[in-house]
Amino acid sequence: MRRTDDPIAWRIREMVDRTRQLKENDWYYYLLSSDALHGSKVVIDGREMLMFASYSYLDLIRHPRIDAAAQAAIQEFGSGTHGVRLLAGSTRLHDELEKTIAKFKKTEGAATYSSGFVTNQAVISALCGRHDVVFCDRLNHASIIDGCRLGLAKFVRFRHNDMEDLERKLKAADPKAGKLVVVDAVFSMDGDIVNLPVLDELCTKYGAWLMVDEAHSVGVLGETGHGIEEHFGMDGVIDIKMGTLSKTIPSAGGYIAADAEVINFLKHASRPFIFSAALPPASVAAANESFKVIEDEPERVKKAQRNMKYFLSELQKRGFDTMNSETCIVPIICGDEQPAWDMARLSHKEDIFVLPVVSPAVPEGTSRLRANVTAAHSLEEIDYAVDVFTRAAHQVGLL
Repeated sequence: MRRTDDPIAWRIREMVDRTRQLKENDWYYYLLSSDALHGSKVVIDGREMLMFASYSYLDLIRHPRIDAAAQAAIQEFGSGTHGVRLLAGSTRLHDELEKTIAKFKKTEGAATYSSGFVTNQAVISALCGRHDVVFCDRLNHASIIDGCRLGLAKFVRFRHNDMEDLERKLKAADPKAGKLVVVDAVFSMDGDIVNLPVLDELCTKYGAWLMVDEAHSVGVLGETGHGIEEHFGMDGVIDIKMGTLSKTIPSAGGYIAADAEVINFLKHASRPFIFSAALPPASVAAANESFKVIEDEPERVKKAQRNMKYFLSELQKRGFDTMNSETCIVPIICGDEQPAWDMARLSHKEDIFVLPVVSPAVPEGTSRLRANVTAAHSLEEIDYAVDVFTRAAHQVGLL
């Protein structure tokens, strides 16, 4: 390295030392490469394990219609595009995907980006100017936090899902300022759902725009998996609907769905749209077909929701703390870091692929296993996983 005695070198060394220590103690389960992924199973180093860390909530990976659409796109357009969308990178497939997203989300238009993370950064920083205020839930995803920090607007955080705290801060803001409230629909570490009815009331009362990140709600919430508005029966109350194309949708990228004027603005003002290469044709076609499969196969949504309720119920019966989760993201609270590392190690030894989440990703004292259940799991597989977690919890003194 160029230097060994400055803060940059110190930060690098600290992370190197921490990961080395975790690996030496058999606690490091990140960045493991899979040899195969099929349904509820993952193969790692030739060993088949039950997958409880996937975002494929509706089990759409390897769906024949989706794979066929991706293959056809490569045959027609090749593996990449000419460049950025604004110049030479747009294809018929990109336009079709954005129309499909707009129809699915019941908006006038949509715009796609290279990733979900970039989408949040792009939209928040483009919409909010120097004299505006952006209000952000404290447990929002890191991409939202970074988007707020990137922009020139005043950045105000409110207590998690605390609508009284949000109202106090909305009331204290300059009434002439532009206001944007940004929240997750489903919070990615806790699995709980934002209080959309009260949020809508407050945004209406104080003249604030409402942006909701639906990365973990599409396919999971609502009778037909259309997301948080359907879940609450409140179609059309969200001004800006953000989502990913890499979780329920088995592709890559992110999107915004909103009124046509908002989309027009973002396509000409958000820097990641202007200066990032267009999504590859195969990814675009796969995403487009995925939304159609969700519409055509509603039983997948039903199964995911059934599995989620069963998994939560069985864990709670055994005495686990799953916080306020009511979605497919199920935190198994361990408290300190050590029980979380040990729980993960013991679970892996019994062929359950699950990952620990510790500070700073979650607050100190709330380390956990983050167990994701999907439509791919059978009830028997869920029972086995709950038994494994229970045995591990007894071994580490958690139960």
